[in-house]
Amino acid sequence: MIRCWLAHWVRGIAMRTGRLGGLYKRLCQPMGHEWAEYVRRHGGLHSMGNGCVVQMNVSFTDPAYVRLGNNVHLSGCTLFGHDGAVNMLNLAYGKQLDSVGKVDILDNVFVGHQAMVMPGVTIGPNAIVAAGSVVTRDVPEGVVVGGVPAKVIAQLSDYMARTEAETAQLPWAHLLAQRANALAPADAALNQARVRHFFGPPQAPGTQQGASHG
Repeated sequence: MIRCWLAHWVRGIAMRTGRLGGLYKRLCQPMGHEWAEYVRRHGGLHSMGNGCVVQMNVSFTDPAYVRLGNNVHLSGCTLFGHDGAVNMLNLAYGKQLDSVGKVDILDNVFVGHQAMVMPGVTIGPNAIVAAGSVVTRDVPEGVVVGGVPAKVIAQLSDYMARTEAETAQLPWAHLLAQRANALAPADAALNQARVRHFFGPPQAPGTQQGASHG
């Protein structure tokens, strides 16, 4: 009861003022849509549209140079606004070099875990950046990119059609159809259906499950 009250109090202060951000993250563990609202208010971004989802492990090196459109989903990625190598060159050779750029992510874009978006890049609209990619140039509308450096690997329409067909064949497709909120965490019934499909029915207590990997 005390922890719930404390979490509520910390969340309120963090959202209103931006203070206690670290405690807010540790204590409340906000989901991506909630953390996106915190970032919108206090993260220093140039701007953010509606319906965005930002996970807590997303890194903005230069938030003032970042613009997010509507329905942008960021998962554990890094958005770079500058090239830090010029600092070394400036000190080593007495220069005054500068290398910065915007990161402009348009509507309906997903950027996957551990992807890196470099300065000067525009992504989308309607695009997906695969996990682990390094995006060094603009991503056009309606594509999926992946790799190092990131290249077009599929059309978004083809990816969506394939995933829709695969989803219709899943044993838990009927449970997905019943969900009112697609962003809600999977409930117990959905998780159980998935685990049963992956690993078979649960075994009785004390029964050793063996696996053959040959």
